[in-house]
Parts: sequence; C-alpha cells; structure tokens
Amino acid sequence: MENKVLQELQAEFPHVIRLGEPMQDHTSFRLGGPAAAMAIPNSIKQLQDILVFCRAHKLPIFIMGNGSNLLVRDGGIRAVVIKIAGAMSTVTLTEAGMEAEAGISLSALAHTAVEAGLGGLEFAAGIPGTLGGAVVMNAGAYGGEMKDVVDFVLALDYEGREHRFNANEMNFGYRQSAIQGKELTVVKVGLRLPEQDPAVSRALISDYNARRRAKQPLHLPSAGSVFKRPPGHYAGQLIEEAGLKGKRIGGAQVSPMHAGFIVNVGNATASDVEALIRHVQETVAAKFGVRLETEVRIVGESIRPVAGETRTADEHI
Repeated sequence: MENKVLQELQAEFPHVIRLGEPMQDHTSFRLGGPAAAMAIPNSIKQLQDILVFCRAHKLPIFIMGNGSNLLVRDGGIRAVVIKIAGAMSTVTLTEAGMEAEAGISLSALAHTAVEAGLGGLEFAAGIPGTLGGAVVMNAGAYGGEMKDVVDFVLALDYEGREHRFNANEMNFGYRQSAIQGKELTVVKVGLRLPEQDPAVSRALISDYNARRRAKQPLHLPSAGSVFKRPPGHYAGQLIEEAGLKGKRIGGAQVSPMHAGFIVNVGNATASDVEALIRHVQETVAAKFGVRLETEVRIVGESIRPVAGETRTADEHI
C-alpha cells in the first residue's frame, strides 16, 4: 500500500483520516499494532465517499465498530480501517419502535429505548459493542438476541451502494447473520420494540448489570466471551474443568473469575492472547473432544509466528 495514496486519502478527508493509528487505542483488549490508516466518518454520506475513494484507489478496507470483540495482531492491519462508532449514532422514533444509525453503542440505544417507553433491548444494555457490530454477529445475552428486535437493516457495499435487508433476509443464527463475512457495512437498523413501562425495563437492566459485575472481570481489558458456546456445552465450564482457570501466557490470562474470558493483566501482546487461545482450544479438544470456536475476531499480521502456526507476514485481515 503506497503512502502517497494514503496521503491523498487524508487530504481528501481532513480531520477524519489518521495514518499509522495505534489499534490499541481502539480495542477493548488495549493491544494491537497500527492501522495503515483509520477513518472515523461523521455521517453515512461521508462513509459512502470514503468507500468510493478506497475502491477507486484499490485500497483494502476493514470495517470495525468500537473494537469490543476484536483482537488485532501485533503487526497491525495493512488496510484502511473504517470505524463505525461515535458520530454515526442518530436515533429516530417510529411507529414500529426505532431507527438507529450503526455507530450508536448498545448501552446508549437500550437506555434511549427505556426513556421512550420501549422494551426489548434490556438484554443489550450491558453488551459493550455498537449496534452495527451487534447486528452482524447477532449478539445476545440473558435469553435475548438482536434477531428478536431487528425489523430491517440498511448496509453499504464497498462500492458505496445501499442495500436493504428485511429481518427474514438476514438469516440470523447463533452469532451469525447473512451480512457476516461479506463486503457490506451496516449503516442503519430498524427495530421492532413493544411499549413497556420504563420502571420494568430499568429493573431488568439493573438485574442484568448486577449479574455481569458479579461474574465477569469487567475491571480488566478483554474482548468479552472469547469462544462461542459449543452445542450441548458451555465454553467457560469446559475450560474450567480442563484446569485452565488462571492459566497465563505472558500478559494474557484465562480469567480466574470467569474462564470464558481472557484478560490483559498487564502489557499483554496480541501474540500472548492468541497463543493462550490456541492452548485453551488444544487442551479442551484433547480432554473432551470439543473444538472451541472463537467468538472474538482475530485480524491483522503477526510480528512473530504464534506457537504452532506458520502464518506468513503477507497474510492480513
């Protein structure tokens, strides 16, 4: 990727593009190498323009939300990382419930719904992600999932063209959707939300948050649940029964509080975290014959190979 083209991108979108941006400042793990460039668009129109520029200049694109489910390798990401968070967070009330831009945090969205006398999003109030990212992976907690409330999704392809998906076209499954893995970025979501007494919603949110604080290591950098729930099992329970609770590699540790979390206990590298993930997977597979799949997205380039792996420096995103 030529620096000249990246400089042209920055000149075209001043105050929006950052070159060599440290990804540790944009992920909840608080680690990871730099992005070749980062764009934080202020509007859907500006996002379209950035996508069109990148496509025209053959710049690779990587879309992210607020980085709460992301492990960026130590070599960083050789792409234009487009962060959909913060500014793109407008919410409008509708007859069905709400329409919201993809950059709003789930916490802010859930509390906006409560203030409007709408229910259905209480489960999402403590999930540390954005609406767009939550829809793409069908995020869920405490018996609720995004599929339960999504009415429609508006997305842009990497050419800047708009696509609309009704709920039945999203093919929602456990931590997956029709958009996942495609060159599409969610920009707006329509939500079907029933009327509900705000006091009831606040009580539910308070209960869920108390349960999170009691069971999850919220005081340390992490990406939440590292592994998907395997059929018929709970990942955290398998990891604990394998004797891995508290296991540490470098600055990465299987949380002593909740074995489904890997936490950064101080100066962890992405290689530490990835090596610990592999160790957990291999140990659980050997003991129980169950292969744990990661829920966290692992992207970017390694500076050095992770134990047991032969990735080359050219492999990215």
